[in-house]
Amino acid sequence: MLKAINLTKSYNGTAALLDVSFEVNKGEIFCLLGQNGAGKTTTINLFLGFIEPSSGQALINEVEVKQKPSVTNKMIAYIPEVVQLYGNLSGIENLDFFSRLAGNKYAEEELSAFLKKAGLQAEAHTRRLSTYSKGMRQKVGIAIALSKNADVIFMDEPTSGLDPKATAEFTIICKALAAEGKAIFMATHDIFNAVNVCTRIGIMREGSLVHTVPTGEINADQLQQLYLETI
Repeated sequence: MLKAINLTKSYNGTAALLDVSFEVNKGEIFCLLGQNGAGKTTTINLFLGFIEPSSGQALINEVEVKQKPSVTNKMIAYIPEVVQLYGNLSGIENLDFFSRLAGNKYAEEELSAFLKKAGLQAEAHTRRLSTYSKGMRQKVGIAIALSKNADVIFMDEPTSGLDPKATAEFTIICKALAAEGKAIFMATHDIFNAVNVCTRIGIMREGSLVHTVPTGEINADQLQQLYLETI
């Protein structure tokens, strides 16, 4: 569902991403680890079509993003580190607004169903976003992705700032989405959560993808050691 072929991105002769290749299949959760500046967000931005590669290809369902961004955009959803929502609107009103922007119109019962599936308590659906915790905001972001019915979901540091309970709830939701056949691509610094939630983990250094390991073959301590040796 997601494929990078020798992806390279340079700025004024300096490589932010260098010859990166990988695949993410249906039902997989692929986590990308690396220090700030390692190339994680650049990789996501190439698939989102925010920037174009200097060379190589970013493909979603075999469609190249650079060639047909309007087509690939319909297949994906993006949950950033800080989900930008309207604080004066309720959770269900935010979801309705962003769903309409994507060209979808849902009944109130359907909107509530998306929020419930994303793990947001029913009593919070009609409360203003200004009263939400970060974890609750993330759930609205997930509901927006669900309403778009995207094949691929990109997440940039989704557990940053979440408490352990919210992180555990987030992990359960991600695994449920993968079980439905969604492909999830996640950039993160959270080594321990990566082991819990992901099926495979990539480690980046200075724009290069140095290691890719299945989580079934490594525990958190081993991953931490490999990460420290890599960076």
